[in-house]
Amino acid sequence: MPVINRIADFTAEMTGWRRHLHAHPELQFDCHQTAAFVAQKLRDFGVDEIHERIATSGIVAIINGQGAGRTIGLRADMDALPMEEVTGLDYASTVKGAMHACGHDGHTTMLLGAAKYLAETRNFAGRVALIFQPAEEAGGGAEVMVNAGILDTFDVAEVYALHNAPGTAVGAFYTTPGPIMAAVDTFHIHVKGRGGHGAMPHDTADPVVACVGIVSAIQTIVSRNHFAFDQLVVSVTQIHTGTVDNVIPDTGYINGTVRTFDPAVQAMVRDRLEGIVAGQAASYGVTATLDYEIGYPATVNDPDKTAFAADVAREISADVVADAAPEMGAEDFAYMLHQRPGAYLFVGNGDTAGLHHPGYDFDDALSPVGASFFARIVERALPVA
Repeated sequence: MPVINRIADFTAEMTGWRRHLHAHPELQFDCHQTAAFVAQKLRDFGVDEIHERIATSGIVAIINGQGAGRTIGLRADMDALPMEEVTGLDYASTVKGAMHACGHDGHTTMLLGAAKYLAETRNFAGRVALIFQPAEEAGGGAEVMVNAGILDTFDVAEVYALHNAPGTAVGAFYTTPGPIMAAVDTFHIHVKGRGGHGAMPHDTADPVVACVGIVSAIQTIVSRNHFAFDQLVVSVTQIHTGTVDNVIPDTGYINGTVRTFDPAVQAMVRDRLEGIVAGQAASYGVTATLDYEIGYPATVNDPDKTAFAADVAREISADVVADAAPEMGAEDFAYMLHQRPGAYLFVGNGDTAGLHHPGYDFDDALSPVGASFFARIVERALPVA
């Protein structure tokens, strides 16, 4: 795997950074220790500017190249997940209830590796904006950073990001032009009936059967209300009602997720949920309310920048797929791609536990691969005359 030789030279150093970050995970916007670690490394590397406390704990750092040119944005997420680690590694999480189970420790390390190389070589004409972002897993940190004006303040022309992919060979890349990850919405349905004795259902307005009716009707959205070739997932993931066998409860609660790529499909689902909830509630003699939360939008790659990024990836890896199928997961890098052209790519993490699994770990062999990719994106996009 032809990583940049100079980056390969500090692979062991990157491994140390990554394992330190893994042992000290932080959640959502509270990535202050992580940000302090990153900022100190950036100072050690001699980057030209470090702007801290954006979106609470985010960082934008600037490296100037040789002369004038565009600014390329490179983004890494820093936050962990609220879960317990079971790997038993000697660098396992030291923080109860927090774990780097999505590899953001590795993403941060890859961008730090690129930063060290780019600050040392500066073999490009223009600027690099290194974006270290909190709160990808929850909180929409990318949206908060965009709303804070980072893309305008630092005149970012295009943006790129990587995410590791368990189950794909280490260093293999895949991406696709256009939508690569779905929009994610959440729905909450609150059902209010009239409880009573389980032996006297005629004296009640039973929220249990109403919940069952609502959930059954929701299944028709995908099977009957949308065009078969429009990608859509509607999943009911929680139903809560009742406490004991001989009591019909007063209330019920239904929760679920909606994944779409097309705003028209998203609007159709919301409209159908409203109709189903109202209609089913009326038919069962209960009342019900729908709370529909719009979440992260679809992550949409610019076709030209995606082709460019895939070509750069081919310098690093012999295994690059540039027309992969989109995934139904969601990613808040979408907010940056809605404002600037760019590309989001996956890079293989090998035969490891899956993302968000308590046994997951980032493969340190991937760090120089990702760092080399980021560095070559800059050198290729901003060549020195």
